[in-house]
Order: sequence, then structure tokens, then C-alpha cells
Amino acid sequence: MDYRQLGNSGLRVSALSLGTMTFGGTGWASAVGSTDVDGAKRQVSLCLDAGVNLLDTANVYSAGASEEILGQAIAGRRDDVLLATKARMPMGDGPNDAGLSRYHILRSVEASLRRLDTDHIDLYQVHEWDGQTPLEETLSALDSLVQSGKVRYIGASNYAGWHLMKALSISDARGYERFVSQQIYYSLQARDAESELVPVSLDQGLGILVWSPLAGGLLSGKYRRNADTPEGTRRFAGWDEPPVHNEEQLYDTIDVLIEVAEAHGVSAAQVSLAWLLGRPGVTSVIIGARTDAQLTDNLAAADLTLTDEERARLDKVSQQPLRYPYWHQANTSSDRLGAPDLSLIGPHLS
Repeated sequence: MDYRQLGNSGLRVSALSLGTMTFGGTGWASAVGSTDVDGAKRQVSLCLDAGVNLLDTANVYSAGASEEILGQAIAGRRDDVLLATKARMPMGDGPNDAGLSRYHILRSVEASLRRLDTDHIDLYQVHEWDGQTPLEETLSALDSLVQSGKVRYIGASNYAGWHLMKALSISDARGYERFVSQQIYYSLQARDAESELVPVSLDQGLGILVWSPLAGGLLSGKYRRNADTPEGTRRFAGWDEPPVHNEEQLYDTIDVLIEVAEAHGVSAAQVSLAWLLGRPGVTSVIIGARTDAQLTDNLAAADLTLTDEERARLDKVSQQPLRYPYWHQANTSSDRLGAPDLSLIGPHLS
């Protein structure tokens, strides 16, 4: 297992991390999976044996059940893992049971610590943007948690590029703890993150943690052109994330994935994960699985090396057109582009 520095911090995290949305499997999360405590213990053991050291959850997953199960699964092994969780989403019906106010953040941390049965959280992430709470209030609350020792590092998730830059500028100006990472959706199915989120991470020294790297299972190899949705999958159960905007390109990408996978004698899922592990700025790819067999297969992606030619094929088939102002920069400013710019524009330059 490869270990990578998380942004500009001194923390080293495994290239693959375990996502625990399947733990509990109640409410809206039931379509993803329903891993119980015994299953969670097996999955954690499989990950630790493979060298994984980062385990990711969120308070909203199964209304707290995911955190509770994860806490039980790591009992006696807390010092062997890094725990990441999140807050922002509704955890009740009250007017202050959601968002990123100081009130909600501090209540959420205490509740997560109890459920996880630990005295600290290694990476505490704001789960989504809150446009109605001043960022100064949110960042001040997060900074106080780091100073208290209840949280070691802080990160963002699902922010836009300007959200991140505004937050980082406030932290820099006021001397608050800075985000060290962002957790984002990124896959061969949709490379939107390359327009703003990857460049800002490279420029500002943020680690990138990737959620849903298999596009909700679309890149697992189970979905084929002109075929029915496979039974037993989250899509069959009504899960609609991520949205598919270009179905033809998706299936063209899957065709290439299958060809590359067959050449290596591995699954399409492993190829998808290996591609992401080689992308600029990516620190760790979060994998989750309904079964031990799926998890074991995904973990094997850490040992898969794609050739330059295979990467080029995958890049080409999944590439998205440059949007403004990037196509204009490619046409007129290619002589003065920096490394963050080139992470997006470079492949489009002739």
C-alpha cells in the first residue's frame, strides 16, 4: 500500500481508504448496503491487513448507525486507524439540527465522539456548503475543535472552487486552522472536478479524497450497453447518484474499461480505481463494498499498474470538453500556464 501526504499536513494516509456508508444500511442508505457489526469487523480487518489506515464515515449515514458500528468494529484497534467523519446534513427535525453553525458543529462533534467511542477525530469534514452561515463562524468553531484536541485536522467536502478559496482566505487572514483536504466526487464517468477542484487543490496544497470512485457502481463492469439494470445493485434499488448526462460516453468508457481489465486479468473496478490513483492531486480513493468479495477485489487495485497507453485510452474516451474560460485560455494563454492550469488544459493542447 502506498501512503501519501494529506495536502500540506504531515499526516500520511493510505492510497485506498474504507468508506462506511454501507454500515447500518437504514433509511435512504439502505440502497447502498446493510453491513452489520460482524461484517464491519471483517471489512476493517481486510483493510488493515491490506495496509489501509483511513476509515471514513459521516454522522448522517444511517442516522448515526454507521458511526456506532464503526466504533464497535475498531474496538481495541483505535490506534491502528485514522478516523474521518463529517457534519452538516440534518440530524433531526429542529431548526438547528442541520447546517454549519457553531451550535450545530459543536453538538455534532460531541455526538460523533460518543458514537465512535473515541476521544478524538483525526479528520473532521464539513459535509456540504452552508450558504446561510457566515464562514467565519464555521471556521472559528472548527479551529476551536483543533485547539481543544477533539479534532486533529479539518477538511471540506462537496465545496465549489470559490467556496474553498473563500474559506482558505478567511483562515489565512484570521489565523484559523486551514482545511487540509477536500472530499469530492471524481471518476471516469464524470470528470467535472478537473475544472476547478483539482487545480485549486494543487495550488493551495489540499489533499483530495475521492468518494464514489466507481460512479455508484456504474464503472464496476456490471452495467453494459443496452442491458437491463442488474438486480441487487444500488441503481436497481432506486439510487440515482451520480447523474448520467452522457450515456453514450459512459458506455464507450465502460467498453474501454472492460478491454483494459481483460488485458490484465482483473475487474473493471480495479482499472477504474487504478486510473484515479494516478490522477494529479489525488491522495486517497475511498472504497466501500456490500460484500467481503467486492472489498477484496477493490483493495487489489493498489497493486495494479496501468501502462501509459492504457491511461491515454481511458483519458481520451472519458475526456470532457473545455468550458469557458478554459478553452479561451488554451487558445490564447498556453505560454503562461502554471501546473494547476495544465492539470486541466494540458491534455487539450496540441
